[in-house]
Amino acid sequence: MIASTERLKDGRKSRQFGMDTVLDKCVFESEKLLQFGFAVQDGAFYYAHRIMQGRFELRIMINDAGKIKWDVWDVETEDTYPLVKITTVCGAFVGKVRMACDEVFREIVEQCGRSDVFKSKQALLIKNYVRERYGDEFEYLWEKTPENAVFRRKDNQKWYGAVLTVKRDRIGLKGEEKIEVLDLRGKPEEIAQIVDGERYFPAYHMNKKSWLTICLDGRVNIAEIYRRIDESYQLAKK
Repeated sequence: MIASTERLKDGRKSRQFGMDTVLDKCVFESEKLLQFGFAVQDGAFYYAHRIMQGRFELRIMINDAGKIKWDVWDVETEDTYPLVKITTVCGAFVGKVRMACDEVFREIVEQCGRSDVFKSKQALLIKNYVRERYGDEFEYLWEKTPENAVFRRKDNQKWYGAVLTVKRDRIGLKGEEKIEVLDLRGKPEEIAQIVDGERYFPAYHMNKKSWLTICLDGRVNIAEIYRRIDESYQLAKK
């Protein structure tokens, strides 16, 4: 196993296979990635592993938002082997390359990933963020609704966020499918301006003047969510 910080090509236009679905839903712990053999550069984690008796090298990058990029490189030609990512391409050899990649992916998931009752990638990233930034853990307070959790400040025990599983129509969206949402504190004047029923929603089960709700489906990018968590943490200080 060797670590590499060489730039990866994206290749996301090709439909990817197998473990990609698992990787996209997994949240990785930084310390475990380092123990596994990843190297850090510019806030991202890089890893490379030789497969197929050293003929190819699988190169993986996990950025600070948990997004995965990977490519298979031909060691001799120093070029990518794109066929491995195109599901319409069949054959015994490319199948073996895919299986070799899957073995590495599964090992990374088993040793570095973390499972959770929450399913959305953003909910898992939020859990990781409040743990690493503030040392706080999700608290599951209600036996009847184990898919709901809160996180609070240590100094005054005030909540500054809650991740909840609700039906879409409970926050004003169409349908009864269950989704995961985030409740955060906010400044009343700002809440009144940004709640639009599309990206930001009136607070679910909270005071609508001082809380707001975010649907954890990518409508609001994770960097903005992190910023609002920090703001909510400060507001809970009072």
